Amino acid sequence: MTTAAAPRSNQDLCLATLRDTDRDRYLACLLAPEDKRGALAALYAFNAELARIRDLVHEPLPGEVRMQYWRDLLEGQAHGSSAANPIAAELLAAIELHRLPRQTLIDMIDARIFDLYDDPMETRGTLEGYAGETASALIQLASLVQSPEDARRSAEAAGHAGVAQAIAGLLLLMPLHRSRGQLYLPLEILTATGLDRDSFLEGKDTARISASIEAFAGLGREHLAKARAAGNISPTVFPAFLPVVLAEPVLKRAQVLGANLFDRSFQQPQWRRQMRMALATMAKKI
Repeated sequence: MTTAAAPRSNQDLCLATLRDTDRDRYLACLLAPEDKRGALAALYAFNAELARIRDLVHEPLPGEVRMQYWRDLLEGQAHGSSAANPIAAELLAAIELHRLPRQTLIDMIDARIFDLYDDPMETRGTLEGYAGETASALIQLASLVQSPEDARRSAEAAGHAGVAQAIAGLLLLMPLHRSRGQLYLPLEILTATGLDRDSFLEGKDTARISASIEAFAGLGREHLAKARAAGNISPTVFPAFLPVVLAEPVLKRAQVLGANLFDRSFQQPQWRRQMRMALATMAKKI
């Protein structure tokens, strides 16, 4: 006689989504205190849903419709019951339980609209603003889940760490973005190396492309250094910073590879990333 499997909780479903869409943050959840995992899984799954919208649509308008669903949910204007969407239900529960600022999540949605179009980043400041409202905001929200008091003290570190993490992620995705005609590397950096948007996307001037990639990765390392210099991160909020420890190897490798990053994978294997996060959990240092 067989028995039906017990229905999975919303937390389990969020974790399952992360396991398929953002393995590194999935592992970060598992390394976090058990009583915080539900809220972290909801935040990270929400972020993953926003990040993959461009992969699911062929035109910007359907993407904006998907983003409007999340905006309506956060503004209390959801159409239908949020219970039908486990990520939405768990996110709303996390917001209520931990008193998370809804506007920060709404700003995250608005920033992600950039992903749906092929407009280039104009300046370093534009990029830092985008990263601040996405990756940095996610670290700060996750810190609030861990400890509101310590989250305030680590806000500066979260800001810089998020920019470093975002740049590392954009370097890993650069081959995909170039194939789509997307450009996150600021035009300001391209101009300084003698390139423009079209010449970078064309890919022929490998020497200048390498110089621009090296400068882009260098900007990420600069922000990582500032995050470390911002002071010790409290152990209570460190789980929110855990994915950041994966940024440095990417930034360093990109500076070495330059234009060659379009021809080879430079993401560390999963076991190395897991080990790096496990060691960081013990050392409490990014």
